[in-house]
Amino acid sequence: MTLTWEEFRKMEIRVGEIVDAKDFPEARNPSYRLTLDFGPVGVKRSSAAIRRWYTKEDLIGRHVLAVMNFPPKQIANFVSEVLVLGAVQPDGEVVLLRPDREKALGARVA
Repeated sequence: MTLTWEEFRKMEIRVGEIVDAKDFPEARNPSYRLTLDFGPVGVKRSSAAIRRWYTKEDLIGRHVLAVMNFPPKQIANFVSEVLVLGAVQPDGEVVLLRPDREKALGARVA
């Protein structure tokens, strides 16, 4: 499937910093409830099924990329507001995507 530039521009992908990570035992897959700071865009929450590969300590302070303009998604008893992006490896491992350098929170990916 080929996208046009205008279709791609509709996706709002921004840089955020994980400021909190809590276990999410109610999720089907081993997950965390993440709180992310997007600077001037605000603080958002996300569920991420990455507990097999990351500890909470690994995550706090990490800059990541997230899709901001998907509708909120109810996951068990939690509402996920943004989708944190990761590269899914052939063995199923998820490697979080992050900017090459830590700069402005809330910066939009172009």
